[in-house]
Amino acid sequence: MIVAGLGFSSSATVESLQAAYDAASIGHDVSALATASDKKGHPALAAFADALALPLHYVAASELAGQRTLTCSNRSRATYGTGSVSEASALAAAGPQARLLSPRHISDDRLATCAIAIGGQS
Repeated sequence: MIVAGLGFSSSATVESLQAAYDAASIGHDVSALATASDKKGHPALAAFADALALPLHYVAASELAGQRTLTCSNRSRATYGTGSVSEASALAAAGPQARLLSPRHISDDRLATCAIAIGGQS
């Protein structure tokens, strides 16, 4: 499974999410979206997931904290205990032995990030 992990501020728009997703997902056949569980109910996220017609997985903060990321945001580290919410969400949702195909990409308005991970092959 290939997962697009999303991180974003409360003021992010559908356009913010789309821009980050477009930058990160080039060349990848994404099958699901993922983000931190406390983002549930964000209107832009719901609209974005509906527009892409992809399932959306919510990742518990405890699962985010255990993920090793390639990039580091001080805000993500302080809030979630991980360097990147988008990278950690993608890795956690993709399953055991997942790896990043794309580190986080940041939208031009700096309100959203997206990273792509693939689940481990058995």
